[in-house]
Amino acid sequence: MSDIGQYSASEHLRDGNLIEVRALRPDDEAGMLAALEATGAQSLQRRFFTTKRHFSDKERSFFMNADFKSHVALVAVADAAGKSAIVAGGRYIVFEPGRAEMAFVVIDAWQRRGVGSLLMRHLVKLARGAELRQLTAEVLPDNAPMLSVFRKFGFSPIASGDPGLVHLVLTLG
Repeated sequence: MSDIGQYSASEHLRDGNLIEVRALRPDDEAGMLAALEATGAQSLQRRFFTTKRHFSDKERSFFMNADFKSHVALVAVADAAGKSAIVAGGRYIVFEPGRAEMAFVVIDAWQRRGVGSLLMRHLVKLARGAELRQLTAEVLPDNAPMLSVFRKFGFSPIASGDPGLVHLVLTLG
């Protein structure tokens, strides 16, 4: 992919709803903050490992300023109550050459509809195009829906020293 920062694809979910998966834009900050407000405490706990609702300027800058090389961020945009809204986000961040960590959040009203799988598919495609060799993720053991999505895409658990997290790895061919 020559310009991941312009990435966009439209697809239908299992329930027929149309979703646009696209690159995060600098002007998406208000939409991202609105999505966080629409996300329940348990979902925030599962994503950030704490029920985080407020972010420092430094944290917001980090999340909003993807360079689309070492930090790739996608959002899922859908029609929600008659207007376009960000309903999910996913990203991978390269932490060493050829290896990146992934993370996702889907607002509660859009969970269990295939949005996480859709984001996963697009992020894996972009990671392969960027010639990454391995994707990793850390998931809380009680987050069965996200563990299921990772397993569906071929991620395998690996041993780690932290019993409070499930460490997952996908080797890209």
